[in-house]
Amino acid sequence: MRRTTSLSALTTLIVTLALGLLWTTPAHAAGPAYVALGDSYAAGNGAGNYDSASGSCHRSLSAYPYLWKNAHAPSSFADTSCSGAVTTDVTNNQLGPLNSATGLVSLTVGGNDAGFSDVMTTCVIGSDTDCVNRVNQAENYARNTLPARLDATYNAIRAKAPNAKVVVLGYPRVYTLNVLCVGLSDTKHRKIDEAADVLDGVIAARAAAHGFVFGDVRGTFNGHELCSGDDWLHSLVVSPSWESYHPTAKGHSSGYYPVLNANS
Repeated sequence: MRRTTSLSALTTLIVTLALGLLWTTPAHAAGPAYVALGDSYAAGNGAGNYDSASGSCHRSLSAYPYLWKNAHAPSSFADTSCSGAVTTDVTNNQLGPLNSATGLVSLTVGGNDAGFSDVMTTCVIGSDTDCVNRVNQAENYARNTLPARLDATYNAIRAKAPNAKVVVLGYPRVYTLNVLCVGLSDTKHRKIDEAADVLDGVIAARAAAHGFVFGDVRGTFNGHELCSGDDWLHSLVVSPSWESYHPTAKGHSSGYYPVLNANS
């Protein structure tokens, strides 16, 4: 009887200790409240797997905001990014979910302000001279007008989300250079890539001035631009045309997401 009683007491003690450990082990904390903002590059035009509820914003469940959300289980998540958005659209229409509890904000915007869509249309259907002239216009806008527009948007984000880490992701170069590539001329390829560099430089400078992190995706996309043979961007798409010159699902998972993940 004594041995049985001792074994029973020992078993009870082990079970009690085990339960105590289970009760006192802290659960994994949820990720920060996360809000995604921006234009078609943030929304995921070109990535497929579109959320039908997003309508003409064409938000993709394979875009980098959703990839981060799925990997980190934030305490809350909102994606208000939208195809065609310019900086004032972000400021006026996308900041609703932001508040003092927001811990992370991601943003890609500025390309539409500088006329990226019209640049690509001009370069596709126009001459080399037409393309160069249109890119020069866009670069002048990026250098001289875009900074103030970015400042206004960044200020509005900080005012509504004073405690958030803000990661501003840029744009990839569109073409791999110095390779044989059927389509646009080498002159056009170089000029379009030059425009991407100018745009990213302006965005990076204004982000830094506001204490935001700039996520440069040109490195992750290097070797995967159009003409690379392993493209992470769409070329001209007839239908739906709004996917043209936007990242594919691979572009989001291997080009954008790692940069956001490393800087969040």
